Amino acid sequence: MATEEAAGALPLVLEAGDVRVTILPAAGARVGSLVVAGRELLITRGPDPMRWGSYPMVPYAGRIRHGRFSFRGRPHQLELGMPPHAIHGVVYDRPWRVLEDGTMTIELDDRWPYRGRVTQRATLDADSLTLELAREALEPMPAAVGWHPWFRRTLGPGEPEVTLAFDADEMLVRDDDGIPTDVRVPPPPGPWDDIFAGVHANPVLEWPGRVRLELSSSCDWWTVFTEPEHAVCVEPQSDPPDAVNATPFVLEPGEPLRHTMTWRWRRL
Repeated sequence: MATEEAAGALPLVLEAGDVRVTILPAAGARVGSLVVAGRELLITRGPDPMRWGSYPMVPYAGRIRHGRFSFRGRPHQLELGMPPHAIHGVVYDRPWRVLEDGTMTIELDDRWPYRGRVTQRATLDADSLTLELAREALEPMPAAVGWHPWFRRTLGPGEPEVTLAFDADEMLVRDDDGIPTDVRVPPPPGPWDDIFAGVHANPVLEWPGRVRLELSSSCDWWTVFTEPEHAVCVEPQSDPPDAVNATPFVLEPGEPLRHTMTWRWRRL
């Protein structure tokens, strides 16, 4: 049972050796800080909740075209988080409750037309952090989950720029609205703001001479956003953006959708 104190106000600080992870229930259950050997790897707090830390994307990941979809004959219009589209779900900008065992939980609010809840659990050891998301439906609904981390491009003034090792078989071509189509092509050179399939090796970020960070996930899809000058985003997702209008996964009551993301680091 959650207490008033645990209702989202206090950070959860996890430590293992020279690693310190700060999770912020009050800010969408996001990882607000990841410090390895004294170096901060994430973009920390900023005014736009879409653009810092690492937050869960639920009940959809990425964009929904114009915020519109239909499910089982019912049309819906969602709030446009990044006009002209809905984006990144409805849980990253609200407080989550913290239960006695450290699990964080939140109910889907009225910006999503179907009732459900989400839980997230974090596990830290000396060389890795694992986040587990579980999405439960109280009525049938289309479902997707994902995470949106914002990693620093450099770890400080004069520091070398991060490199990204990323190998995928296919990229979905975006249309004029920036929404992925069903056209698949071999990935062209970046910069990217795109979704990829057939990722057969774990993505690796390396800050030369400092830290190597390997990402893995039970999700099959990855969005990679390398356009910002200050950050790199490598985002595991259970489904591509706008899947609700293409081939949605349908979540039934009593059948939770579970996925994990793990970051594993090595000091260089």
